[in-house]
Amino acid sequence: MAAIAATVRAQNGWVLYAGLLMGGAVLDFLCRFFPADLPFVFPWEFSWPVYLLTTLSLAWFVRGLRRLAPADRPALWRQAFFVVGVLASYAVVQTRFDYWAQHMFFIHRLQHLVLHHAGPFLIALGAAGGVIWAGMPQFLKPVLKSGPVRGTVDFIQHPVIAPVLFVGLIYFWLIPSIHDRVMLDVNLYNLMNWSMAIDGIFFWTLILDLRPKPPARVKYGYRALMTMAIVPPQIAVGAIIALSSRDIYPVYHICGRIMAISAISDQRFGGLILWIPSSMMSVVGLILVLNAIRLNDERLEHDAKARGA
Repeated sequence: MAAIAATVRAQNGWVLYAGLLMGGAVLDFLCRFFPADLPFVFPWEFSWPVYLLTTLSLAWFVRGLRRLAPADRPALWRQAFFVVGVLASYAVVQTRFDYWAQHMFFIHRLQHLVLHHAGPFLIALGAAGGVIWAGMPQFLKPVLKSGPVRGTVDFIQHPVIAPVLFVGLIYFWLIPSIHDRVMLDVNLYNLMNWSMAIDGIFFWTLILDLRPKPPARVKYGYRALMTMAIVPPQIAVGAIIALSSRDIYPVYHICGRIMAISAISDQRFGGLILWIPSSMMSVVGLILVLNAIRLNDERLEHDAKARGA
C-alpha cells in the first residue's frame, strides 16, 4: 500500500508540473501575439522565471500544508500573509502595472515599495519556510543545503551586510545615470527588480524571524538596530528626490509619461513614497521585534517560575 501511495503522489506531482508548464505556455503565447487584447491582470511582458517561481512556491506551499500535521502548520493569518505577499509581488511585475511603472516614476517607486518592502514583509510574516520545505521535491533539498548556497545566505544575512545591502541597492538603482540606463534596457530592468525582491525577502525574513537566537540567526538587539539603521538613509534619499526642483530622471520624459502630471510632480510623489511608507515599514518591523522581545522575556519568566514551583 505504501508503494502504491508513493506512485500516486509521484503521478500527481507530474500532473501538477505539467499543468503549470501548460499554463505558462498559454500566457507566453497570448502575451506574444495578442498583447493589446489582454486585460490588465495579464503580463505586459511575460517572464518564465517570475511565473515559475511564483507558481511553484504556492504549489509547494499547498503541498507542504497537506503533508504537515495541523500542529506544525503556521497559523491561518500567517498563511494568508504569505499568499498575499507572493501574489502582490507577482502583480507589480506581471500585470499591466509593470507597464505603468516603466512610464511613471512614482508608480515605479510603488512597484519597488511592494518588491522590496511590503511583499517580502508579508512573506516573512508568513513563516512559510518549513511548509515549502515539506512540499518541495526531494532532489532540490541537497542543493539548498550545499556549502555555496549556505555560504551565500550567511553572507547576505550577516547583521552588518544585510542593512548595508538593503539601503545600498535603493541608492544604487536610483543613481540618475544608472537609473536612466536601466529603464531603457530590459535585461538591466529585470536585474534591478530581481535584486530588489530577493534582497527584500532575505532582509525581512532575517528581521521578522521572531524566535530568539538560536534558532534565529541574529539576536533581538541586533535586529532592532538593523531596522533603525535603515530608516535615516531612506528618509534622506526620499527627501532629496521629493524636494528637488529639477527633473532628476528625464528617462520618463523620453519614454513618455502616461499621466498628465508634470515631471516635478511625478518626482515629488515618488520621493514621498521613499520618504514615508518605506520608512514606516521599518518602524513596523521594529515594533514587531520589540514585541517579540517582550513575549520572549515573559516566556522565560514563566518557565523560571514553573521550575521554581
